[in-house]
Amino acid sequence: MEKNIHYFENPGIENTDKVIELVKTRKEELNINYIVIASASGSSGVKLAQMIDDAQIVNVTHHAGFRGGDDLEITEENSKELEKKDVKMYAASHALSGVGRGISNKFKGVTPVEVIAQTLRMFSQGVKVCVEISIMAADGGLIPTDSEIIAIGGTGKGVDTAVVLTAAHQGNFFDLKIHEIIAMPRP
Repeated sequence: MEKNIHYFENPGIENTDKVIELVKTRKEELNINYIVIASASGSSGVKLAQMIDDAQIVNVTHHAGFRGGDDLEITEENSKELEKKDVKMYAASHALSGVGRGISNKFKGVTPVEVIAQTLRMFSQGVKVCVEISIMAADGGLIPTDSEIIAIGGTGKGVDTAVVLTAAHQGNFFDLKIHEIIAMPRP
């Protein structure tokens, strides 16, 4: 099999529309039914839902308190739009940091989970995010672990990375399989 990967010169929000376009094409080619997207504010999730209406979409946002305070970052306007489009919204502790980050911050060490996250960042921040949100959505019972899905992540705002993978729960982390990279920024 021959497959192209789309590489962006730079990470960031300017790649969002192209990523969604590439995801739409690959979703149709592979007949994939589930797409999980990282979108803290919900704006990338709304764009995805406007362009793809024949998939079960999960928008994963940061957990409450991620940027301080007790509020979620997803905007009320985007939340309402996602609800209208039947997009599931999910907020939970990050699978590849969570309590581990709290331990590292307190004791100035590093946990095995942080090593995994940093290893995935060797590909790109977006690849790490794709793996992480897939685990989170699987743990929330929102995506299957027995079929391929598409995960979309990014670097900061917007999205710049998409992969085809089979998700796994945290307890079976090493059962997660990345099958294809659809797009990512060049490191």
